[in-house]
Order: sequence, then C-alpha cells, then structure tokens
Amino acid sequence: MIPSTHPLERDLGMRYYASDTPGIGGRLRSTPADFVVEELPLPVADREGPYLICRLTKTNWELQRAVREIAKRLGVSHRRISWAGTKDKNAVTTQFISIYNVSPEAVERVHLQDISLEVVGRSQHPLSLGDLAGNRFEVMIRECQDEDLPARVQAVTKAVSAGIPNYYGLQRFGVIRPVTHLVGERILRADYEGAVVTYIGRAYPMEPEEVQQARTRFLETGDARAALSDLPVRLTYERAMANHLVANPGDYAGALRVLPPKLLSLFVSAFQSCLFNHALSARIDTGLSLTDPEVGDRLIFENGREDIVTAQNQQAARLQIRRGRCRIAIFVPGSEPVVRHGPMDETLHDLMQRCGIDAADFERASRFVETAFSGALRAISLSTGVEAEVYATDVRLRFSLPPGHYATTVCREYMKAEPHMMI
Repeated sequence: MIPSTHPLERDLGMRYYASDTPGIGGRLRSTPADFVVEELPLPVADREGPYLICRLTKTNWELQRAVREIAKRLGVSHRRISWAGTKDKNAVTTQFISIYNVSPEAVERVHLQDISLEVVGRSQHPLSLGDLAGNRFEVMIRECQDEDLPARVQAVTKAVSAGIPNYYGLQRFGVIRPVTHLVGERILRADYEGAVVTYIGRAYPMEPEEVQQARTRFLETGDARAALSDLPVRLTYERAMANHLVANPGDYAGALRVLPPKLLSLFVSAFQSCLFNHALSARIDTGLSLTDPEVGDRLIFENGREDIVTAQNQQAARLQIRRGRCRIAIFVPGSEPVVRHGPMDETLHDLMQRCGIDAADFERASRFVETAFSGALRAISLSTGVEAEVYATDVRLRFSLPPGHYATTVCREYMKAEPHMMI
C-alpha cells in the first residue's frame, strides 16, 4: 500500500493505492469513445406488464438529463422512467431503463442526437437501482508515461487481480464539483438552506468563469432572482431551485424538492459513501488486511448472505475468502440501530460522532427524501481480471465489475494521477 498525494482523493477518504508501482499517468476519456460501458442485465422472465424495458445507448449524456429529454419526447413525467444503474456522462454507455405505460411505437418515435432506444421486453415491475448483474468496461488511457510502461501495467494488473481498496469512485461525489456528499450532510442536519446554498453557490476552479461568478454571487448574497439571471440555461437544476426561491422566498426545503427524487437520494447516499471511504482508509491506517478477517469483521457472501467473524469461525472465514465465496465488508449505519461487533463498527461509530450525525438524522432524511436509508453493507476489496494491452503510450483495459463498483477505482490504481485526469 502507498498513500495518495492528491488532496481531493484524501478529502474523499481515498487515501491509498494497493499497488506500490509508480503510476502510468495518462488521461482517461480523451473522447467519450475511450470509456465504453455495457450493462449486464438480470434475466427478465415477464412477457407482459405495464413497464416497457428498453436498451438505452447514449454518448456524452448525463443520465438524469437524458431521461428528462426522453420523457419530454414521450409526453410523460420523467418519474415514470427508472433504471438499474447510473452511468457516466463522458462515455459511450449501454444500459436498461423501464418506462411505465407507454407503447413501443411511441418509443420508436423518440429521436435524440447521440441517443438510441430499443424496446427489448415488458415487465410487471420497474427497474430499481442495483437490478443488474454487473457492468463490462473497455477503457483507453492515453499519453501514459512510457518508462517501463508494460512492466508497470503488468504489476498493477496483478494487484487488481489480488484485491484493491473498493472505494466509491470520484464520480460518486463529483470531480469538477465534489459537492454531492456535502449537500447530503446538510440534508441530514436538516439545514436545507445550507444544502441549497452549497448546491447552487459553491464554485470550483475547473468550472467556466461565468459559472464561478454566478455561484459566488449567490453564495455571498443569497439573491435567487440574480442567480436566475446569472446562471447559464444549461444548469437546469440550479435554475429550477432558484426559480422556486423567487416564487417562494425562504422555502429552501421546497427548493430541494424540485430536484428529481433520485438526485435527492443520491446526496444522502453520497455522504454514506464518503463515510465508507474514510472508514476503509482508517482500516488500512492500522495495518489491517483487506482479505484477512479480524474477529468482529462483517462478511458478505456472493448470494447476499451476511455473517460476523468470531474466534470460532475465523479460520473457516479465511478459507471462504480465499475461495472467493465472501469478502470482508463495512456496514455504514443509517436509520436503523446497529450492534457494534468489531473494530470497523467502532470506526464508523466514531466517524458518525465526529460528524454529529446519528440514526435519528437518517430517519428524518428518509422522510424528507422519501427514500429509506437503513444502512449499507459493502465489501472492502475489489478484484477482477483485467485484460491489458499497451500501444506505445496508450493502454487499453477490459474488465467487468459487479453492481455498485467503480471502473475509475480500477483505473486510478494504474494511473495514480490527478483526479481531473479521469473526468
């Protein structure tokens, strides 16, 4: 393990790399075609039902924006469209969405640049986050450092196969504007004004100057009418919130509720993700292994079963982990009471106390967002076989990951570069 030197990664809890090899540098996503994602769906047994299942392929589209445009073309609410996984914007992505009560003929009439929709079936139920078998990735890292490049790539490929820290990736929080978890923290504190001000008003250096100025003016003045005038039209969510405040001065809770429910939910879950990353790095701080279980560690099995490591089953747990049947996991608390079993549970408890957040805050946020935040269990290690090819100073990686795992977490092990090189 070696530490990351990048302030943004450290702020987000991503403080270590598993591989000791110097990074290959380079740039990810020089073009959207350099980052290709194909969703691997779960089988759908239904032949009938009110939900139309469609294969959505898009290039350089943010998912929420794509869904809103599709809904507009169909003449329905965007709330009637759901999906199994959120995909990257600067990429070529193929995934599945469900649309309630529309005809195949209506879908065939949807025409949007760089978007294609193909009807593949029907279902009795909508797709929900996590309803997928995984994702297949093909990524190109360009302009890498050529010194010992094949050897460096080979060494990291070996490390990824053995297991690397399973951090939530940068896009969970935002790379250009890493505010998602900060908004979530303010929602958990019921500081709705702070959440709105953070989302609209917090500027970052990589944004266009006009956007930075508009955000800073709102941060300093709280003038929603001026923000509506200053903010570019493309910032639809910020403008929608500002528009609500113009019509309803002081109603910051209402301003948040103009956002799509899935986005509101993402704020709170991003805060949980940040807690997970910090807890995982704290485990590495103490020298504990990603794959050798301690008494009190939680285990998650391939079939979703959970267990606790005890002195009596510790050796059996080691064997199960070596055979790939389960992984050590961290439980990030939510609204439900948690029995603390071991060192990682104590670490999460301490982190929550330092943040001043408790189960009651998650319960209140659940009611506000209308999404349950009962807690989240996540494996601490990620391993996958990577097919890596070196072309002069370019490196192509092909690999598959389970749901909820991040390709950028794999790529950062190879690159060890500034986060903005992975946007």
